[in-house]
Amino acid sequence: MTSKLPINLTDLLRQRTVEGERIEYKAGWNPESVLHTLCAFANDFQNLGGGYIIIGVEERNGRPVLPPKGIDPDSLDAIQKEILGLGHHALQPNYHPLSASYEVEGKSVLILWVPGGETRPYRAKVSLSKEGKEWAYYIRKQSSTVRARGENERELLGLAATVPFDDRYNQSASLDDLSPRLIEDFLREVGSDLAHDVGNLSMEALGRQMNIVGGPSEAPFPKNVGLLFFNEAPHRFFPATQIDVVWFPEGAGGDRFEEKIFQGPLARITRDAIDFIQRNYLKETVIKHPDRPEAERFWNFPHAAIEEAVVNAVYHRSYEIREPVEVRITAEELVVLSFPGPDRSIRMADLRAGKAVSRRYRNRRIGEFLKELELTEGRSTGIPKILRAMKANGSPAPVFESDKDRTSFVIRLPVHERAVQERALEVTPQVTPQVTPQVHKLVTAIRGELARAEIMEGLGLKDRMHFANDYLQPALDAGLVEMTIPDKPKSSKQKYRLTSAGKALLEQQARSPDGSDV
Repeated sequence: MTSKLPINLTDLLRQRTVEGERIEYKAGWNPESVLHTLCAFANDFQNLGGGYIIIGVEERNGRPVLPPKGIDPDSLDAIQKEILGLGHHALQPNYHPLSASYEVEGKSVLILWVPGGETRPYRAKVSLSKEGKEWAYYIRKQSSTVRARGENERELLGLAATVPFDDRYNQSASLDDLSPRLIEDFLREVGSDLAHDVGNLSMEALGRQMNIVGGPSEAPFPKNVGLLFFNEAPHRFFPATQIDVVWFPEGAGGDRFEEKIFQGPLARITRDAIDFIQRNYLKETVIKHPDRPEAERFWNFPHAAIEEAVVNAVYHRSYEIREPVEVRITAEELVVLSFPGPDRSIRMADLRAGKAVSRRYRNRRIGEFLKELELTEGRSTGIPKILRAMKANGSPAPVFESDKDRTSFVIRLPVHERAVQERALEVTPQVTPQVTPQVHKLVTAIRGELARAEIMEGLGLKDRMHFANDYLQPALDAGLVEMTIPDKPKSSKQKYRLTSAGKALLEQQARSPDGSDV
């Protein structure tokens, strides 16, 4: 329980930075009195940020009397254990303050830091005696702890709604965990005038303007939504904050799979995962008909449907559950899995029909940032868009699944029926004798995605023209190798990878090292 206080002890005792109504002095250890004050600060009725209980210091006219009376150093451990017990058995919901012991003018003083709780209202036992079975709500009135009654109690009960997870402040992080660069990039992207002031504002001032920082002035904390969008590694605070893209070339029951994990700020991993899927697994089929000039075009999976499904999962998943968003791709379907399922206020029949309207949003603040970035509209339009995109592509209708307890949510996007035959031809290519030894060597040298210089180094080549004319271009023309950025062939970030035909050739080479069967 012992922790470092967010404020200088001298400033606290002299009330330089904390209002008197946020401090209560106790000359000695009185568990029942401390319990009621702890309950009052946790309720934070005036939204001041909780408060501090200083044990071992007498109070006179609202000011501490120094030197302090102090408490027996040998009793500190027992008192802290008793405070822990009170938080478990004498407060509902459970609540535990942070504590720190100090020596002031030769006397031991115990300080309890009690931030406003996130699951208020709290109530405490009126009496700690064995006969005491009554519970009551306590609040602060000026510098006193009082029992909430009448209108005050009704108002306190009105605060019963739990603060959504994404809008809570994170007491395990600090403002240093917010990246000014990521914040500035976001503000510039959304066209905010605040972008011009980033360099002139403190992180606290900037964060409060963006509502990603909360807490009292002496102890500001980043909010969870700020860490999710503006920290380079939010998975350090929220494990499994990631998107896993898994490809099963032999189907979900096969022995082989390829996995790509995306970790980082929410907006970045959402875009990166969608772009990765588009580059690697989306294929357009064009069929020309002799009896009409218009060619027939369709995709195995429409990009718009995938984008909505992935963004929906990022928006509505729980970041308290240690399960990633998972995208599973086979030749038959693309599946997006997230935890938990839709809110119980949504009927699955309405959702499947594209008519569901949510009355409660799990991550309202995350939705605000996704809307700013134009990744979502946040008005229950995601499912209807998926339905429209699949229909416009000529694909079978998507399937939406959740269990009775709404523990998970599955979006299944079936492959376009006519794309199945086309893909079968791609993954079982006919390798002809026209494939030269140089191309065989190139295919063997490529593992993953490599730049031109990396491939040449692997082949031991130095002549760029020779490499381009005899190795790379023939492999590209044969459909064995493809660019990672085909729209920008001369990009400095251009890399190359094997196509499905190139992988098939590689497998044939492995089966016949001397190349006799190819």
